[in-house]
Amino acid sequence: MTTYVLVHGAWHGGWCWRKVARLLKAPGTDFYTPTLTGLGERVHLASPDIDLETHICDVLGVLETEDLKDVVLVGHSYAGIVVSAAADRAAGRIARVVYLDAIVPRDGQCLYDCASAKARDNFEEQARVGGEGWRIPASAATVQFLGLKEETDVSWVMPKLNAHPIRTFRDPVKLSANFPQMPRTYINCIGDKPLGQPKSAQAADIEDYHELQTGHDAMVTAAVDVAKLLSRIAEDTTA
Repeated sequence: MTTYVLVHGAWHGGWCWRKVARLLKAPGTDFYTPTLTGLGERVHLASPDIDLETHICDVLGVLETEDLKDVVLVGHSYAGIVVSAAADRAAGRIARVVYLDAIVPRDGQCLYDCASAKARDNFEEQARVGGEGWRIPASAATVQFLGLKEETDVSWVMPKLNAHPIRTFRDPVKLSANFPQMPRTYINCIGDKPLGQPKSAQAADIEDYHELQTGHDAMVTAAVDVAKLLSRIAEDTTA
């Protein structure tokens, strides 16, 4: 049995994995696409109290409540921080962590430590002006940033995005001295660039490295490629 837990990034919800999940569906395969608190269909729970720990506990809750083992835990974008902490705390349940164009933090780092000062200032300003000081409006996730090109993708994704709790970007993650206790994979979305790009800073310490010629929201724009790569990674992990 291969079990995937697919965790979405900022502004999104579990819905964004729909295409990939359909492709992964096969005998002997199980998958979960949790939505983090305050986003997607759980937007009614949004509040200034949501922090990084809230989202880490969302993922831990799925792992523990469903009693999942040998999990391929996938984090997209911001969720790289979330899955790192969840994998560290529930190491006995995780077979591999996969970062899909994601943040790969070190102990004590927050998302801002892994992003540019320009991005940090932009998010903080947008939260101050249009997010009541505690959330980053969905408008910060532009079509260009997400790498959406097909009108069908744009019309499916953009209306579903929700404002993202800003504390989750500010909070430092706590990782043990033992992390990582499991193998890790990085999937770098390189857009229209030729294959063979230098590793991104986030992927620097990860040996199992792959590239996809697509935009940041690869689970939407290149679902077939993402599903094939995840299946291959899972096979290699359980072999």
